[in-house]
Parts: sequence; C-alpha cells; structure tokens
Amino acid sequence: MDTRKSFLIIGGGLVGLATAYRLLERLPSARITLLEKEANVGAHQSTHNSGVLHAGLYYAPGSAKAKLAVTGIQQMTKFCRDEGIAHEICGKLVVAVTPAELPRLDELLRRGIANGLQGLQKIEATDMRKIEPYVKGLAAVHVPEEGIVDYRQVCNRLALRIQEGGARIVTGAKVTALQRRVDAWVATTQTEEFNAGFLINCAGLHCDLMAKMAGEQRDIRIVPFRGEYYHLKPEAQSLVKNLIYPVPNPQFPFLGVHFTRMIQGGVEAGPNAVVAFAREGYQLTNFSPGDMLDMLLFPGLWRFLYHYPTMACTELIQSFSKAHFCKALQRLVPDIRTDNLTPGGAGVRAQAMKPTGDLVDDFHLVIRRHALHVLNAPSPAATASLAIGEHIVNQLPI
Repeated sequence: MDTRKSFLIIGGGLVGLATAYRLLERLPSARITLLEKEANVGAHQSTHNSGVLHAGLYYAPGSAKAKLAVTGIQQMTKFCRDEGIAHEICGKLVVAVTPAELPRLDELLRRGIANGLQGLQKIEATDMRKIEPYVKGLAAVHVPEEGIVDYRQVCNRLALRIQEGGARIVTGAKVTALQRRVDAWVATTQTEEFNAGFLINCAGLHCDLMAKMAGEQRDIRIVPFRGEYYHLKPEAQSLVKNLIYPVPNPQFPFLGVHFTRMIQGGVEAGPNAVVAFAREGYQLTNFSPGDMLDMLLFPGLWRFLYHYPTMACTELIQSFSKAHFCKALQRLVPDIRTDNLTPGGAGVRAQAMKPTGDLVDDFHLVIRRHALHVLNAPSPAATASLAIGEHIVNQLPI
C-alpha cells in the first residue's frame, strides 16, 4: 500500500480534529485516519474546560501562545459563525484587587496591545462596575474581544466535516503499540491495525506516553492537574454578567479562580488546580496506580512542589473546603456566599513539566522526519485549535 500521502492522527480532541480538518483543506486526496480511544471525540480537555474564547491578553508578545491565540480566536469565531455553533463575544474584565496588582495589570494591557488585541481599555472602579456591578477592585482591563462557546458543538461539527471530506475517524480505538516498519507507521489497537506514512500525536493527557511508544525520549512529562468548579445557584447568577478574571500572580504558575458565564446558561466559578491521582482523574477518588507511580518517580514533580508549597497547600485546602473556595471567589465578588455554590464539574489539564520542576509554558512540538508530536498544548489550545492545526500542517513534509 502506498503510504506516502497517508496520515495517522492519534487523539480526537480539538487539536487532533483541527489538524485533520486543516490537512484535508491542504491535501483533499490524502488518506487520513484519526484514532480516538473514547466512544466520542472531544471527551477530555476539549469539553472539560470553562468554554471561553481567549483573545491572547496574557501571553508574552512573540510567543507561539500569543500568535496562535490572536489568529485562533478569529478562526474559531468564523468557524462558529459559518457553522451556526452557539457562541457569543461578550467581553471580559481582568480585575486588580490590590495596589500591588496595578503594575501587573498595566503589563497585561501592554502585552495585549503588543499582541494586536483591539479595543482594550484600562478602566477605573466606577466604570468597571458599570460592566460588572458586583465586582470589587481598584481597576480593570476590559477585553471586548473575548467570549464564550460550546466546544462540544465545535468538536462534533469538526468531526462531521472531516468525515464528509473523506477522512476516517475511528472511536473506541485505544492505541496499544506503535511501530515504524520500512515506510509506514503501524498503530495497533485492541481490535485492528492501522498504517500510514506520517504520524501526528495529539494524544493530550497521554501524549508523552504515545511519544515514548513511538521511540522518543520523555524529556518532559505530563503531570495531570485537576481543576474543580462550582456553579452559582440561580438566585446568585445575577452577581456575574459575563467573565471576571483576576490578575495573575507571577509567584504562582496558575491563573487562579474566576467567573465564567456559560453559553448553555448559568455561571461557573473556578477552577482550582490540584495534582490528580490519575491522568483522567476527574474526581478526588479516581486513582491509577500506573499514573501515580509514573508521577512519584518523576523528580520534576517533587521539585515543583518544593518551589510552590504555599500554592499546593492552598489549592488542596480549596479542594476539600467549600468555605475556602468561596473566600477565594470573594476577592473578586464579595457578595458571593458559600450557600450560593453548588458543586460543578472538573477538568484535568495535561501540564507538561520539565525534570527541573519548571512548567512548559508555551506550545511544544517535536518534529521528526516521519512524525510530529504535540507535547504541550496549554490554554488557549481550545480557542486556538484551528490555528494550531494550520500550524501543524505547515510543518509537515507535504
């Protein structure tokens, strides 16, 4: 079988789907097979997030995150508009609560302008409360281009368009072995073998293991962090109009809890960030001995915890205590009460980590002659997925 124009994509999340979609645009005659181990595409990070369309405010100018976020939100918004997918450009406030946060707010404004965001504005407390009447803070940056979307609809529509284009999506296809034979990759699942000339690893939470299966050294490791959410009860939803975010603390590697109005209705609050006991550990009780052993033997995790002991303890306490979680939310919206909160869902972030304990902050691709591995696709990967897919296709020998 001629495998010169054949591609095997492992992982049916947004990045894998978008890559197949963009590849079909470039090579309509290519033989493309996408393997997804779950019964449906988009089963993990793609649909276990806050559903925000990120415009690129936070990211260092010139970084892949910044470039892909700005292009990505434009492409994603157009795709949703063309396909009739539920979305809304509602705007966001990033709020400085203390005087120490004001210089960092100014830096965010500078970054956003450098990244090409339109309509950014720093506003004082009075104008801030015209947008979000119940927010507390000294000043804010208003980001009018940000919005919300139904990523489940995006996944399903991408899958439909991919299949209409002649590519094959195989669900329930967990890859158990990968081999390079002569001029083709052979992927073995529980029931079948698949072959192609070029391998694209978009396996998300399992991308480092898939790369290892393909013969790569695991220079970085995926460490799963669970992010837990609460929903505001109906009587408290009027406290949040759209999106309210904090100014990131540079001493900590994660953003912090925030408020998100959801496209399906309701308001979500969170997430925290705690090390999960399984790569798909959506609940505290989910435990995988193999995943835990892999993490415990990785020196990077211990160095990370050594660098951020306060954050690790705080996030863990918030996981067990609704009162502590509520206190974190009250920094932004003081009128929130513990009895306004009802448990929501959770997501698991595939966080790439170095042996030093440092987090891999930007997108990270490993490109070989016959393979490409996406080994870190952090936020804003969902928003930027179509742009990431386009970027991946631009790296391929086609």
